[in-house]
Amino acid sequence: MSPPDESSSDGIRDTGPDGSGPVAWIRWFRHTDNGTVVFVREMLESAAVVVAIGLILFAVSGVWPPMVAVESGSMQPQMYRGDLIFIMDQHRFPPDAAHGDTGVVTYQEGKDTGYQKFNDYGDVVIYLRYGRSDETPVIHRARFWVDKGENWYDKANKDYILGAENCQELPNCPAPHAGFITKGDNNGEYDQVVRISDPVKPEWIRGTAELKIPWLGHVRLFFSKAAVIGPTVTQQDGTSYSAIPPVQQIHPTADTSRSAATV
Repeated sequence: MSPPDESSSDGIRDTGPDGSGPVAWIRWFRHTDNGTVVFVREMLESAAVVVAIGLILFAVSGVWPPMVAVESGSMQPQMYRGDLIFIMDQHRFPPDAAHGDTGVVTYQEGKDTGYQKFNDYGDVVIYLRYGRSDETPVIHRARFWVDKGENWYDKANKDYILGAENCQELPNCPAPHAGFITKGDNNGEYDQVVRISDPVKPEWIRGTAELKIPWLGHVRLFFSKAAVIGPTVTQQDGTSYSAIPPVQQIHPTADTSRSAATV
């Protein structure tokens, strides 16, 4: 089968190589001025560049895909809807301040050591709600660690527990298992208080947020059909954020305060 029979840019009809065999066809494909072939060649070159960049990012981050798009505003002003976030495996280059062997620095540990990410103490993690891979991951800050069965009421900032006066009034207290208590920077409650998730087990974490590229994530959201602005939710402290419709509502009251990350 011959390549498309079109005229080249210099007016000479270009119907294929002078010789035969795969080498001649490859040489012709690389150097012909045939309009259709030039278009295909440029598309393949562009795709190769994108793949090469992706492989380099994967080699650095250890996570695939290495970029996620922020869907809502619960991490404002550090991250806005449509920001593209570069993430890294939490065990890739673990900081000295990381909790145990988790590779994650909590807000409290960051405050004690001066470790900051995205203009505040501790790591911002991308995690699976309840460890479920069929749920859109959440991107929030790790606040502190709890052990299984721990009464963590006294560890908690009382501004973020919806007025609970003791462990019995606090969801996920005592802790059902060991993990991180998390919160969106723009939210007024811990994720575990409004039942976005149980304490986040280390194995539920896909990575830590390392770098953001503003607005570029809108492209990813558009193609994933996730570019939907949810209702504006006003919290008790007066702050507000855009909520997104949940992929699947396990806890109907929880998803209004999470910042999802489209992968």
